[in-house]
Amino acid sequence: MSTAVPPKGCGNIQDDYYLLCDTKVYWGIILEALAAAGVVVTIILILVLFFLISKAQDNAKRSLIPIQFLFLLGTLGIFGLTFAFIIRLNGQTGPTRFFLFGVLFALCFSCLLAHALDLIKLVRGRHPFSALVLLVMVLGLTVVQVIIAVQYVAVNIKTLKALRHVMDAERRRDFILILIYVLFLMFLLCIISMFVFCGSYKRWKRHGIHLFFTALFSIAIWVAWIAILMYNTSALGLADDLLIGIALIVNGWIFLFLYAIPEFCILTAPRKSGDYPLENNTCQPKGMKKTYGIENQGYAQEDNTQGLYSIMDFFEMMMMKKKKTIIN
Repeated sequence: MSTAVPPKGCGNIQDDYYLLCDTKVYWGIILEALAAAGVVVTIILILVLFFLISKAQDNAKRSLIPIQFLFLLGTLGIFGLTFAFIIRLNGQTGPTRFFLFGVLFALCFSCLLAHALDLIKLVRGRHPFSALVLLVMVLGLTVVQVIIAVQYVAVNIKTLKALRHVMDAERRRDFILILIYVLFLMFLLCIISMFVFCGSYKRWKRHGIHLFFTALFSIAIWVAWIAILMYNTSALGLADDLLIGIALIVNGWIFLFLYAIPEFCILTAPRKSGDYPLENNTCQPKGMKKTYGIENQGYAQEDNTQGLYSIMDFFEMMMMKKKKTIIN
C-alpha cells in the first residue's frame, strides 16, 4: 500500500489504481465510464443475438451467427482491456496488455474477414460457407496472433513484470511490432470488402458497406495512435496509457455502431427471391432445361396415339391385299 496521501475521490488503495478514481486527473474516470457503457451495450447485444437466432429466416444469415457471437465477445474484451490501461503499468497489467491487445483485435477482424469472404460468394450467386467453415476460418486466422503474442510474452516475461508506470522506447517498438499481423488483417479486410460491390446480387452489398467502413475507420484510428506513440506522446502532453485507452474505446464503439447494430437490424429480414439465383439457372444451360406441365404431357400423349393409329392402318392395308389375292 502506498504511504502517500490518496488523491481526492480515492480511498486507501494502491497508487496504481488512482486513475480509476482521481477527480483531478479525470481522463481515467471518463475512459472508465465509456468502457463500462461499452461493456453494458455489448452484453445487451449478445442477449439480443440469442433472441434473434430463432427469428432469422435466411440460412445464409443464420450461418453467420456463431462468428458474430465471437465478434461480440472480442468487442467485450476490448472494452474490458481498457481498464488494464487505466490501471498503471505494472507486473500484472504489462503481460496482459501485450498479450490480449493483439489477440482480441485479431479475433474481431478475423470474424469480419470471414464475413467478407462469405459475401463475395453471395453477391455472385454462389452458395455461402457453412457455419462450421466460417468458425474454422476465424479460429485459424486468430491463432496466428495468439502464437505471436504467447511467444513474445514467454520470452520477455521478466522484462514485462519489471515495467513500472512507463514503457521505454524499446517496449513501445515491440508493442507495435507484435501487432503487424493485426494490421495485415485490417488492410486485407478493407480490400476484400471492396470486392463485395462487384457482384450482381445487390442486396448483399449493404453488408459490404458495413464491413468497408468499419475497416476504413479502424485503419484511420490505428494509423493515428501508432504515429503518435512512435513520435513520443510526452512531447504532445499525452500519456501512453491515455492514448491507447482512447484508441480502444473509439475502436470498440466503431465495431458496435458501424457493424454490430446495423447487422442485427437486418438479421431477421425475410429471404427474397432476388437474393439468390434459381437452381435451374445454375445447374443446366437454358437450351437443355426440361420443362414439365399439362400441355407438354398432352402433346406427348397425342404423339403416341398418332403413332399407334398409323401402325393399325398399316396392318389393315396388308390384310386387304391378302384378301384380294385369295379372291383372285
